[in-house]
Amino acid sequence: MSIERAKEVLRIESEGILKLADKLDDNFNRMVDLIYKSRGRVIVAGIGKSGLIARKIVATLNSTGTRSLFLHPVEAMHGDLGIVSADDVFIALSNSGQTDELNILIPSIRAAGCPVIAFTGDKNSDLADLSDIVINVGVEKEACPLGLAPTASTSAQLAMGDALAVVLIEKRKFKPSDFQKFHPGGSLGKRLAYSVSDIMLTGGQVPKVAQNAGMEETLEEVDRQKLGVVFVIDDKGVLKGIITDGDIRRMVVRKISVYKSSVEELMVRNPKTATPSLPLYEALNMMESHQITVLPVIDEAGKLVGALHLHDILGKGALKFNSSV
Repeated sequence: MSIERAKEVLRIESEGILKLADKLDDNFNRMVDLIYKSRGRVIVAGIGKSGLIARKIVATLNSTGTRSLFLHPVEAMHGDLGIVSADDVFIALSNSGQTDELNILIPSIRAAGCPVIAFTGDKNSDLADLSDIVINVGVEKEACPLGLAPTASTSAQLAMGDALAVVLIEKRKFKPSDFQKFHPGGSLGKRLAYSVSDIMLTGGQVPKVAQNAGMEETLEEVDRQKLGVVFVIDDKGVLKGIITDGDIRRMVVRKISVYKSSVEELMVRNPKTATPSLPLYEALNMMESHQITVLPVIDEAGKLVGALHLHDILGKGALKFNSSV
């Protein structure tokens, strides 16, 4: 019985969020452009459960490059209104749109020259009438059997806040290196704070073959390390090229005999590389920009000294460093 009821709650909330997609209109674009062009901050306000959602939206915006803060409507009427300026953008959260503590604040916000955006479930509410832009976050019903506790409605507010944050991430071209600046204590932030040498594969973990190696040996090396690549080096260990399993698949598709080809014919010369001292976040930017999964690491002389795998940066497995940190 409990599981069935829980499933029903999840279904109601997920359907409420999915239906928001059909309610999006040009007001969403107007909101994004307004915030993107703003020289100030995004100020988000709400009371009760909506206030808690407002705090979460602020946290997400701040961590992804949009300066934001939470304003408690009651505290605002007792002095905190001084933080609002004409350069800011104000977002008010209220499912009913009839929250007195919030609505009584709006004229003062507008008087400060700050545009107002409403996240509300009622387009005909007082809050909607007082706002410059109205974002419809209405749901058909709450998951609460009494229809009283905000459940589906707050999930909808939160989802719309996430949609706003993600669109702004792309519009601002927010990068992993920017994320690292705002998350020095997080798991990904910790990884990105290190250098390539701290996390790269070394020694026998690096797939490599000589320029004069046969294709059978080359394929065995690709398969041995399971990284999908093999690096080609000369007799001094200098990196000369790279062969990926994608290169091999394309040969097969073109009906070219892999075993009749030479390593030098198949390899891609002058591949993208990293150095051991390169900051990890710069390596990640390079890998994402060029859609690279495995990056060869070379020293000043061009010798292959390691390999950097994207999954090791993003933490798909246990975090392991090669040096003490």
